[in-house]
Amino acid sequence: MKKSVTKRIKITRQGKIVRRPMSVDHFRTRKSTKNLRNKRSRRSLNSPLKRITGY
Repeated sequence: MKKSVTKRIKITRQGKIVRRPMSVDHFRTRKSTKNLRNKRSRRSLNSPLKRITGY
């Protein structure tokens, strides 16, 4: 797997691919508390593993 991909996604025990939601770290004071609370959870990726990893 490419190094840039390994920094951005994680493969769970069940084989699902999850990622962090975007725009969580930078300029947090501008975002609402509700928005930040919802972004704490991981998001799933719908594209297949083969396409992401390039194998």
